[in-house]
Amino acid sequence: MDMKKDRKIPNCGSWPEMPGTKIVVGAKQLRKALLAGRARYVFLAQDADPGLTEPIEELCREKSVQYAWVPTMAELGSACGIEVGAAAAAAVDEIGSTGSNP
Repeated sequence: MDMKKDRKIPNCGSWPEMPGTKIVVGAKQLRKALLAGRARYVFLAQDADPGLTEPIEELCREKSVQYAWVPTMAELGSACGIEVGAAAAAAVDEIGSTGSNP
């Protein structure tokens, strides 16, 4: 069974509204957020280097963080509001945020 197809977002569109979060772009920052327990949802680009995305996918499974696949790095970058492609991005809890609204 191809997990990428089951979790793929057909049209990335704009970033989902998740109060109390900020966007983190890039494998290094995303890995730090996952290890710190701050990542709430992860997006991975299907056309990115598997050497970048596979370790993040595995870490998501280990940390029980939901993730989804976006068709291209360009779409993911655009959804994050940047002008270049992104291999990985996540909604992470802002430092000092409880993740809930008062």
